Amino acid sequence: MRGVIMYGPGDVRVEEREDPQIQEATDAVIKIVAACVCGSDLWPYRGADTPDKQLMGHEYVGVVEQVGDEVKTVSPGDFVVGSFVISDNTCPICDAGYQSRCVNAVFVDGSIGTQAEYARIPFADGTLVKTPGMPDDDLVPSLLAASDVLGTGWFAAVAAEVGPGKTVAVVGDGAVGLLGIMAAKHLGAEKIIAMSRHESRQKLAREFGATDIVEERGKEGVEKIKELTYGLGAHSVIEAVGSQESMMQAIRSTRPGGHVGYVGVSHDVELPGGQLFFGLVHLHGGPAPVRRFLPELIQLIWDRKIDPGKVFDKTLPLDHAAEAYEAMDKREAIKVLLRP
Repeated sequence: MRGVIMYGPGDVRVEEREDPQIQEATDAVIKIVAACVCGSDLWPYRGADTPDKQLMGHEYVGVVEQVGDEVKTVSPGDFVVGSFVISDNTCPICDAGYQSRCVNAVFVDGSIGTQAEYARIPFADGTLVKTPGMPDDDLVPSLLAASDVLGTGWFAAVAAEVGPGKTVAVVGDGAVGLLGIMAAKHLGAEKIIAMSRHESRQKLAREFGATDIVEERGKEGVEKIKELTYGLGAHSVIEAVGSQESMMQAIRSTRPGGHVGYVGVSHDVELPGGQLFFGLVHLHGGPAPVRRFLPELIQLIWDRKIDPGKVFDKTLPLDHAAEAYEAMDKREAIKVLLRP
């Protein structure tokens, strides 16, 4: 089969790989229907996390081809959505709703790689969720979004304790930030402030539920948030970048007693103890336990109550994966869908 491998910064190739096989009784092999490039894939692409011939891809939907003898919840022919972290969904950590830190957790990229034609999914019962039937093709992008960016944006909103009547600020206008806006809207936020400088992303942010746009950054950005919140700051802030600048932007934009939900993959972030102590800001986040939210999100998509697939503004065949990475790196696309 064909699959994407990153050899080093900027070096993305599509090569022949061995077809996956059932190795454990809890495995499933799926035929990938759609995959995509994640914003987190750009960290190694830009050299922040230097890969060494790494299999790429952790967002995926597909059709089950084979299952191991112990798999009970999915069968050959089922259309499934999977989380970007393998989980058994039965351990005490999973039971608490944090499947991304399952005692058997494995990140899908690196060891499995779903920017490919097929993939072996360990702990299929705990990782894969089947859809109510075979979806129409127009639902595939939205179901793919549920595999990571929608679930991640949703977790960010939940971690930030978004709720009815609250003001929410969103730092980061990539796919996760935009879908954090969608989540905040669904959870009942009254005012949603999107921090964005890009017209196309501002337009989508408003479509997803943003009521205000802030283009300023740093001190000026914080002051603008304060202006929009009667000098107090937002009740809830979603941090969807992972840099020192974005984390501090989030913390400083939060009112005392407020909550930051951070889901941007952290790179060289250092938190000032004094500011945290006197700011009285709650911080909660990390790798999103997407599996927790998948059943609800799949049903919302299936019932056409939300359309997160709009974050995909470019579609390419798998063989053009290098072009997909370049388009996102240059911010020529919000998110690129790959069709094997």
